[in-house]
Amino acid sequence: MNWLKITIFALCLVSVSIAYAQDNTEDFKSPNQPTEYKPNPNNTVILEEISSAIGSTAVNNINNAEQIFCYQVTNKPENYTGYTLDGMAIVGFCGIINNELKTMIVSELFMNPDNIIFDVTENCIIRPKVILRFVRGVDYTDVLLSSPCHAFAIFYGGKINAFNAKPAAQIIDALVDPLIKSKVDFASPALLNQLLPIGIAQTEEQKALLNKKNEPLRNWITKQDEDNNSPRRGGWNKVNLKL
Repeated sequence: MNWLKITIFALCLVSVSIAYAQDNTEDFKSPNQPTEYKPNPNNTVILEEISSAIGSTAVNNINNAEQIFCYQVTNKPENYTGYTLDGMAIVGFCGIINNELKTMIVSELFMNPDNIIFDVTENCIIRPKVILRFVRGVDYTDVLLSSPCHAFAIFYGGKINAFNAKPAAQIIDALVDPLIKSKVDFASPALLNQLLPIGIAQTEEQKALLNKKNEPLRNWITKQDEDNNSPRRGGWNKVNLKL
C-alpha cells in the first residue's frame, strides 16, 4: 500500500530528528519535508465515539498539539523504581513526530471509521509498545499504541479509554516498529535541567551523569530481555479495557 511507504518515509525523518537533537538542544524539531500524505477529505473530525469518551479537552490536545513526543514503554515489573509514564516503565525515547506524520496518525486512527471496531471485543492481552504524548501548552493527552493485540488507549484526566484497532493493524505496525528501532536511552529531563521532555544527554558531563544514574534501569532492561516471555500485569493493565 502506498500509505505504508509514506509512513515509513516519514518515520525515517523522525529518527533523523533524534540524531539532530544530540547536537542542538534549542531547536529540537523534525526537518521540513514535502507534503506527500493526503488524508481522506471525508475524515475531518475525530469520531464521535472517541471524542465523547475522552472529552473535549483531550480532543483539543490531539487536534492542536504543538509537539508530539514518542516514548517506548513496557509493562512495569514488580518492585520497579525507574521512570514511568501512565504507570508503565519507560524503555526509551523515540523522537518528536513531524507534522506530516501527525496528520497521518490523527486521520487514520482517530477519524477513519474503517480502522476502528466499536462494538466487537478482541480476546487478546494489551502489550504496550509506544506512547505518543500530544502536548499543548502545559496540558497533554497520551495515546498508547499496542501490538500484536492491535489497539490504542487514550489517557487523560486520570481516565483510560481503549479502542479496538484491529483493522488498522498494518498501520500500527508500520508506526511502532520503526519508532522502536530509532529509540535512544531515556533520561529525566528534570535531571538534565531541560525544558523539553527530550530525555537525551547533550554533553559529556550529562552522559557521565546518566551512566551512573541509569545503571539499575539498564540492568533491569537486560534482565527483561532474558525473561521476555513472562510479562507481569500491573498498573493500568489491570484494568479491563474491553478489547
